[in-house]
Amino acid sequence: MKRTLDFLLAAAGLLVLSPLLLGVAVAIAWSDGWPVFFRQTRVGWRGRDFSIWKFRTMRVLPGAEQGRFDPGTAQRVTRLGQVLRRFKVDELPQLWNVVTGDMALVGPRPEVRKWVEAYPERWALVHTVRPGITDPASIEFRNEEGLLARAVDPERTYREEILPRKLELYEAYVRTHSTWGDGVLILRTLRITLRPNAPAGRS
Repeated sequence: MKRTLDFLLAAAGLLVLSPLLLGVAVAIAWSDGWPVFFRQTRVGWRGRDFSIWKFRTMRVLPGAEQGRFDPGTAQRVTRLGQVLRRFKVDELPQLWNVVTGDMALVGPRPEVRKWVEAYPERWALVHTVRPGITDPASIEFRNEEGLLARAVDPERTYREEILPRKLELYEAYVRTHSTWGDGVLILRTLRITLRPNAPAGRS
């Protein structure tokens, strides 16, 4: 039921939002050149690799597709990218990931393999469900870039502080998720995204 509902809502979303998606693609190409999309390999359902899609919001960094960790990512965000991130428009191409079955509308955010291998036993439980566009961790860590920017060692902070907390939230979601709960999370995400002072996260 969840998969069918996700497919129908994502397909409808792509159809309704197609003018916006086309306009954003043209704006990125016009202001920042190619590529329009950012694609990165992440680990999803049952531990399988898949390509996640986003609108490109940063200047190109070699190795980013493989999950290179760059503590200075905020410095590479383009002017248009700041707007797209502010309203989470850069995440809209992931509706296609939902249509193809790689993702769900709600579920634990997928990570690159480097961070999955840091806590393999815990990720084994998380990967029993499809990853999602939003989840409780996305809401709690919507200001993740700011946290990492202030850290003395951003990579260590992510590995030892942020990621373990995210995994707690992912594991709780896996054990307690429901259709009603997913609907509430979607509404919370929309409310926070549209709130004037709500910062965007890295995920």
